[in-house]
Amino acid sequence: MSSDFEGYEQDFAVLTAEVTGKIARVPRLPPEEKKQMVANVEKQLEEAKELLEQMDLEVREIPPQSRGMYSNRMRSYKQEMGKLEKDFKRSRIAYSDEVRNELLGDDGNSSENQRAHLLDNTERLERSSRRLEAGYQIAVETEQIGQEMLENLSHDREKIQRARERLRETDANLGKSSRILTGMLRSRDEIPAHHCGPDDFRSQSTGLAWTARRIIQNRILIVSLAIVVVITILMAIIFSVRRP
Repeated sequence: MSSDFEGYEQDFAVLTAEVTGKIARVPRLPPEEKKQMVANVEKQLEEAKELLEQMDLEVREIPPQSRGMYSNRMRSYKQEMGKLEKDFKRSRIAYSDEVRNELLGDDGNSSENQRAHLLDNTERLERSSRRLEAGYQIAVETEQIGQEMLENLSHDREKIQRARERLRETDANLGKSSRILTGMLRSRDEIPAHHCGPDDFRSQSTGLAWTARRIIQNRILIVSLAIVVVITILMAIIFSVRRP
């Protein structure tokens, strides 16, 4: 789905760049070439509108949780399309004025002044377009970096949650072992000494030793898991701070 959107996006970027350049060239062309250029720009603007419609359909099919980034890009493209249409309208008005002046036979000085004024406006338009493109590129890159950081933090959170689950399981096992050991100690205290033979004492001692080892192992595991959780949190914080 996103690959189709990006394909339309690249076509739209190429098409709008061509239209911007052609709009800037319209005032400097001879009359016949101007007429052909205006018709060509009108056709390309229609193609750009169709690409926007295709991208809009692709965005609607994207899941809601991932649609925000694409919706922001669509708003930017629609604004860019509106600006191109306004610039083209101004260029057509200037072109119509030139044709009318030629038909009415304005003097050469007036035509030269108008031409210089149009050239100045065209240069300012080109500079503004370049600044807008640079700003848009920076915004897209910043958005991508922010998305990657959110994904990394989400993965780190999942790891921490799994570590917490293991810690809870280990704590439950430790509590169970502690209850078993307490029960065995109570049972030993309740049995009179003259009823206990050497084998009974040996069996109880072996059980107590095994339970004690089990408790020590569980405590070591808890400490290890706690260290892993702390290190994971620290690494996530350091990665988030150092990421540009």
